[in-house]
Amino acid sequence: MIYIGAETMISPLGSTTEENWSALKENRSGISWVAGAGLHHQGLFLARFHPIEKDRRFTSLLYEGMQQVALKLDPSIMLSARTQVVVSATKGAVDTDIRDPFGGVFNKFKTHFGLAHQPIVVSNACISGVQAINFGDELVGAGQFDQVIVIGVDLITDFVVNGFQSLYAVSDKPCRPFDAARKGITLGEGCAAVVVGNDRSIFAEAPLELLAGSSSNDANHISGPSRTGEGLVRAVRRTLMRQGCQPEDIDLVSAHGTATLYNDEMEAIAFNRLGLQECPTLSLKGYFGHTLGCAGVLETAATMQMMRHGLMVRSEGFENLGTSKPLPILTENCKGPINTFIKTASGFGGGNAALIVRKL
Repeated sequence: MIYIGAETMISPLGSTTEENWSALKENRSGISWVAGAGLHHQGLFLARFHPIEKDRRFTSLLYEGMQQVALKLDPSIMLSARTQVVVSATKGAVDTDIRDPFGGVFNKFKTHFGLAHQPIVVSNACISGVQAINFGDELVGAGQFDQVIVIGVDLITDFVVNGFQSLYAVSDKPCRPFDAARKGITLGEGCAAVVVGNDRSIFAEAPLELLAGSSSNDANHISGPSRTGEGLVRAVRRTLMRQGCQPEDIDLVSAHGTATLYNDEMEAIAFNRLGLQECPTLSLKGYFGHTLGCAGVLETAATMQMMRHGLMVRSEGFENLGTSKPLPILTENCKGPINTFIKTASGFGGGNAALIVRKL
């Protein structure tokens, strides 16, 4: 059995997991208006850390995330040769060095925390976080390591904002995933971590079970998803088959839900093809914005908190369904047990990934 736990969240909603969960259950969004943040100094809605708060560069967030997750583990784990760190990020420290955003960061990081191994970076667009967790499962399952610390970190920078604006993909209002009035993404930033391991005793809080999944590539377009949802269907179907699960075994779908026209439509088609069209579904982008390489880790951690507290939070920003296929998007918080959830991700380049978490 592979366990997952020690979930850690740092975002504009709060500096700890507890603060983030408190905001989520109260349906508070981290999205706000930021003057002069866009191309030609136009204002944008972003989920951004307040500028007068403590240093929030890539490196400082990475260190803070590692320090927080360390408090949730047996102290000996950090120094063990049987521990590996996997970092999920799309752009790394592009805020300080656009030419070499990963070089130099991890040598110092390894030394600072006394790690036995150099961290491994997973950078595969927006599926990076889910793929990194699945990679951690593979490393533990193959016996290469006993535990893998997965940390997702990404920041809002001019490079990122201007890139998405050039694609006309950024909404002029807070994002509204799956809604008929959606206009595009809202970018966000944050740091999150989970620990994947084969020994439940290393966790300070009882872990959950990771039923890791699969990834696929639909090879449709550099930035547009398959109109039929084929890539996501294949990733989720393999995940369900690998774990011997049926669609009716899933209590909650934590979707990618970017609020772009094509992504949300593709997901709705895929979930209907998979027989998940009656499963409660939500996107967390209305709370955190789209945090890119951090998203899969942050949203998995947040959904794990829902599972622990027996509360599905509403999909913030959603009012009226705007997809051609039906989906039961959560419009209100719902109390009740969540025994099994599936997390999906889709990204540029045609990537798709999924994983399943089950309550023990």
